[in-house]
Amino acid sequence: MAERGRPKVPLVLTEEERQTLERWARRRTSAQAMALRARIVLACAQGATNKAVAEQLGIWPQTVAKWRGRFVRERLEGLADEPRPGRPRTIVDEQVEAVIVKALEQPPPSHDTHWSTRSMARATGLSQTAVSRIWRAFGLKPHLEQTWKLSADPQFIDKVRDIVGLYLDPPERALVLCVDEKSQIQALDRSAPVLPLLPGTPARRAHDYVRHGTASLFAALDVASGQVISQVHRRHRHQEFLQFLKTIDQAVPAGLELHLVCDNYATHKTRRSRPGCCVTPASTCTSPRHRHPGSTSSSAGSPS
Repeated sequence: MAERGRPKVPLVLTEEERQTLERWARRRTSAQAMALRARIVLACAQGATNKAVAEQLGIWPQTVAKWRGRFVRERLEGLADEPRPGRPRTIVDEQVEAVIVKALEQPPPSHDTHWSTRSMARATGLSQTAVSRIWRAFGLKPHLEQTWKLSADPQFIDKVRDIVGLYLDPPERALVLCVDEKSQIQALDRSAPVLPLLPGTPARRAHDYVRHGTASLFAALDVASGQVISQVHRRHRHQEFLQFLKTIDQAVPAGLELHLVCDNYATHKTRRSRPGCCVTPASTCTSPRHRHPGSTSSSAGSPS
């Protein structure tokens, strides 16, 4: 039965066009839209009607008519997508490359610490917005900087193993405390009372303050339970650290062996802070707990 409607221009393929369309239709790497268009043209070239091709491929007859007509008029080039409407591109690849090369390989002008979008825009002749878009597209963030620290201690590995071993597998009936200090905490007070938060109004406070000196916070974290033993002192010397050690000794039950993991503060290294400590470069050493005669030893680690 002949197809109704206006007569259609016969669709005849050359051998080269047929091979190209078959390659587009079966290649997995081809875009699915292009593969569908190639299958439409191949089916139409076999003499099938638009309605039959649509039923075979599971698409609308209007879609078959569109790509059949495009192929008849423009051949293989007609199957490609038409250029999108809008403003043509104004920044060429060479300008994008210049922005990236400057950001990666050249220092910023005027002894700046890093490139900014505005300084890069002045150097390249582009707008600040264009530079920002290029940096975002390539993941460039000149304003960020990551730091790292390499230990110069030749026994760093042994010290880390000792301390991590205490955390992961402490001795039986032992308590591991991580001791640290926060010195020179400023004791500040606002020069005027803080105005509270109100509906539609944020909390307000004066920008100036009255300084009441500094304080030092000594704290010992119980690794197992998360409990903190702390003290606040006006100064940070070995005398204050000794008082804090006595506070720890009083707070810990007598039947537990105590292990202290400390950093390399000078107050931790004095002989009075480490009574009976073996003078060796090892990461841990023992000293007796004088207050509780039933306990065995305490360890002070120094993972400098």
